[in-house]
Amino acid sequence: MRTNNHEKNIPENIKYKMTEKQKFWKNDKELFQLIKEELFTGVIGDIMDKMGLQKQFLPAQIRPLRENMFIVGRAMTVLEADCFEELSPDSQNPLMNKPFGLMLEALDDIKPDEVYICSGSSPNYALVGELMMTRVKICGGAGAVVNGYTRDTNGIYEVGLPVFGYGPYAQDQAPRGKVIDFRVPIEMNGVRINSGDLIIGDIDGVCVVPQLVEQEVFVLAIEKARGERMVLKAIQEGMSAVDAWNKYGIM
Repeated sequence: MRTNNHEKNIPENIKYKMTEKQKFWKNDKELFQLIKEELFTGVIGDIMDKMGLQKQFLPAQIRPLRENMFIVGRAMTVLEADCFEELSPDSQNPLMNKPFGLMLEALDDIKPDEVYICSGSSPNYALVGELMMTRVKICGGAGAVVNGYTRDTNGIYEVGLPVFGYGPYAQDQAPRGKVIDFRVPIEMNGVRINSGDLIIGDIDGVCVVPQLVEQEVFVLAIEKARGERMVLKAIQEGMSAVDAWNKYGIM
């Protein structure tokens, strides 16, 4: 369901431009397969730039744990907060006496093809590890994107799901952070992410496609990617950059 929270992300100057373009897919499964086969973050970002959505890439420090990892799925947002001891018996907040806060509940709530995407805390410790990613996989999740570090690197490789973050660092979240909510809006360096938004990540970064405009974005992105392949072929066959631009309007 589209909510006012989602609409907050859409600049006023593009809302009236939404069109009922012909889709190349019937459901998420077909869309995700098209994205994996034909798209990459660069071309998706180019389309959002032209639509006025010019702040949709997560921080450049968020990288794939392995260069060939590719992630696509719907955001299952997780809000983390710093703490300074594992249990705080004098706290007025019952979550402060719950190891990891709501992290276990968030993991169990992952639905098929969702991305565990976590932010809100200082990026000084690991926000996912092998056991967490094993649970994500069992639930059918697509992987994880975190605004912080990851740990248990070899174990995550064995799990086989794509994971994006600041890189490996074994310092644990247990006495340093807790999940305080999930399926709520989060931000990463000014990029707002709502549950249900589409997350796409590859070697060049991670971008967020707001759910409200996803049809427009992906129809145009697929058209552009197919056009780029024609331009590439023309350049490989000797066409100049100027002539290619004049003929195709793509570069």
